[in-house]
Amino acid sequence: MDFSEDQIRRYARHIILPEVGGTGQARLLGAKVLVVGAGGLGSPLILYLAAAGVGTIGVVDDDSVDLTNLQRQVLHGTDRIGWSKAESAKAAVAAINPDVSVAAHRFRLDAGNALDLVGRYDIVADGSDNFPTRFLVNDACRLAGKTLVSAAVLRFDGQLATFKTGGPCYRCLYAAPPPDDETPTCAQAGVLGAMAGVMGSLQATEVLKEILGIGDSLSGHLLIIDALSTTIRKIRLRPDPACPLCGAAPSIHDLSMHRSTAHVCG
Repeated sequence: MDFSEDQIRRYARHIILPEVGGTGQARLLGAKVLVVGAGGLGSPLILYLAAAGVGTIGVVDDDSVDLTNLQRQVLHGTDRIGWSKAESAKAAVAAINPDVSVAAHRFRLDAGNALDLVGRYDIVADGSDNFPTRFLVNDACRLAGKTLVSAAVLRFDGQLATFKTGGPCYRCLYAAPPPDDETPTCAQAGVLGAMAGVMGSLQATEVLKEILGIGDSLSGHLLIIDALSTTIRKIRLRPDPACPLCGAAPSIHDLSMHRSTAHVCG
């Protein structure tokens, strides 16, 4: 594609990278990424995707900005308390990069709309903070053949993984959602705000790598970060032959098993 003078200046630090160049930047501008959740993880993720010039960013979140969000959700500001998070994300992106179009999906993600929504995008980045949504997004991505980059953060810990067709899926890591009383939320257990920034930025990096087709994909691995001990581990994640979604004899062929209770926040 032909870049304008402003675009050449805006993306100069990308274009001079041999791994990106003009061809790669054009690929970013033509990409469509769905971000699930405009919270602690989605905030840095959306900001960096927008700054990088990802042409279309979909943001699905039915929540509103609250004062308690602002300790980590850097996408939003005090003046936007009460706004839809999806609309706040759209306003933030517009202030960063006019090249980027944001589709604000202000609804609850559920079994009735997930597959259609996921199908509209090239890559999905999950920044939700609850297991029902994570399993729903994983299943929808695998059924639609879409790459999923998934991040999680709680207290001082973070995890990051990429799930692609042909490799393990989220159900190979967690066979089923754990009981509610074993999974504290950020509101219950707390989260270091900067740690959400670390994980969201790493998530953005993996999304950009997948769009560009560069480097080593995180598919087949799980990245685990402990901020208190300043340690990072990368462990092998192998496909589960008994996985009900991607195993040898899958039993999940649609999203009918998901009740309409999934939601996104952070």
